[in-house]
Amino acid sequence: MITLENVGLRYGNAPEVLSDVNLRIEKSSFQYLTGPSGAGKTSLLRLLFMSLRPTRGVVSLFGRATGDLAPKEVAALRRRVGVVFQDFRLLDHLTTYENVALPLRVQGRAESSYRADVIELLRWVGLGNRMHVLPPVLSGGEKQRAAIARAVIGQPELLLADEPTGNVDPQLGRRLLRLLIELNKLGTSIIIATHDVMLMEQFDARRLVLHDGHLQVFERGGA
Repeated sequence: MITLENVGLRYGNAPEVLSDVNLRIEKSSFQYLTGPSGAGKTSLLRLLFMSLRPTRGVVSLFGRATGDLAPKEVAALRRRVGVVFQDFRLLDHLTTYENVALPLRVQGRAESSYRADVIELLRWVGLGNRMHVLPPVLSGGEKQRAAIARAVIGQPELLLADEPTGNVDPQLGRRLLRLLIELNKLGTSIIIATHDVMLMEQFDARRLVLHDGHLQVFERGGA
């Protein structure tokens, strides 16, 4: 599904943020992306979402090298990817329900075909009584849950989650992790960027560890 071959990334003339990264992400796989602050986790996710292009090397998604794609082709590939950003990126003029339903609206689906699913998901993440309010009224944790619901509603082929449990309490964090595990069982490949050791200990999965721009891969069980 995803391959990175000898990928390097730098911003301007600064030293490389990522150096000689080689990685394969298989279909229906689950992995954590971890490492200290400043190690390059968010930069790696941005490469996978095609909001950045590598300085060198090749990033391929769904069998396509991303470096020479036209804007329309990038947009088409992005529709196959769900993303949970650290800054949520909810649209302030849309209600919680409308934000979560947006990916399905963009696909051209009739509201009657997804309304019940959106409402059920909002209730599951604890936002059933907040579905008609605008994002500025929501707390940070509520915005986080809305962002996760929006990312998973369309059952994307790939989900990139940047610190998805960073603004919620441990109990809700476990519940959100269960949601991502269930999505993975339905066939979505999951990459969770996190510092949360307790979260990673709750579900054993492959770990992608970044340190000083270099990537090490530890398979399940620490091998």
